[in-house]
Amino acid sequence: MAGSGGNPSSSVSHQAPKILLAKPGVVNKLNRPRVGSVNLLSDTFDFQTDRFLPFVTDNTEFSVVGIIGPPGVGKSTIMNEIYGGFDHPHPFPTHTQETRAMGKHCTVGIEPRVIPSERIILLDTQPVFSPSVLAEMIRRPDGELGHEMMSIQLGVLLSSICHVTLVVSDGLNDASMWQLMSTVDLLKHGIPDPSLTTLDNNTGQEYMSRPVFVHTTTTEHVTPSNIVQLNKALTQFICSDNFKLFVIPFRNNKDEAQYESHISALWNLRDQVLSMRVPTFSRTVSERDWLKNSAKIWEIIRNSPIIADYSTTLQTSGMFRR
Repeated sequence: MAGSGGNPSSSVSHQAPKILLAKPGVVNKLNRPRVGSVNLLSDTFDFQTDRFLPFVTDNTEFSVVGIIGPPGVGKSTIMNEIYGGFDHPHPFPTHTQETRAMGKHCTVGIEPRVIPSERIILLDTQPVFSPSVLAEMIRRPDGELGHEMMSIQLGVLLSSICHVTLVVSDGLNDASMWQLMSTVDLLKHGIPDPSLTTLDNNTGQEYMSRPVFVHTTTTEHVTPSNIVQLNKALTQFICSDNFKLFVIPFRNNKDEAQYESHISALWNLRDQVLSMRVPTFSRTVSERDWLKNSAKIWEIIRNSPIIADYSTTLQTSGMFRR
């Protein structure tokens, strides 16, 4: 079930916190990173291009799709469907009974994959607002604040280097991701796109990837009226109608009709994402240069005075533990 803006249908430091992540996997004997461990971010949250460089080319006809959202909402499942359906093995790991029981998250940092036939780069990200991520960071002096800023920095990065950003929410009544992307929009100003290597080359036109808001449901009964109301609320919240809205019904393997509705919605989302008109970067750029310049964009984001000032404001507000 999908809709677009206006037309729904039923189908104290000047440096932002540096977040520590779990260590990425090892490379194989050929020094070519295993497809299962091509993490773009190191355990110190540094951007590492070498791991993914063997998988990109000098091709200039490509697109980038990123995804962001809280834990357990089906981000990796959505990316697997966009990659190529339900064939095994999945390129992106999804929750198992063991990971759910242990309260762990599957994706760490940013996991990239390429759809070879269409030259589409997919970026799956670790969850935001995640108890398991926070638990790993809570012992740090800036743990809670760092967790909040990490979510914002990831959002700014995806909005800067992707053509499409999928923003996934849990259920029909969760507006936390709307609020996050509103903050991202506020703090992103001045960040160049990957075809521009420095702020000095910025053309003055603000680049922003096209947002696609996806609400995955659990127990709510989805109706066309629900989607119309959700679309109206989102349009008013972000003061724009330049977005797409999708609702993915709950997957119930015991209910054939509901299961088919879930699968159909995923297929529709995939078709729409792969065929939609997307914004273009300021200049023509190859996949390799996109990757290298994305690392530079990440450093600009981490050292952004605007984001650092916002972090300082949050720290002095008393909202986060010192």
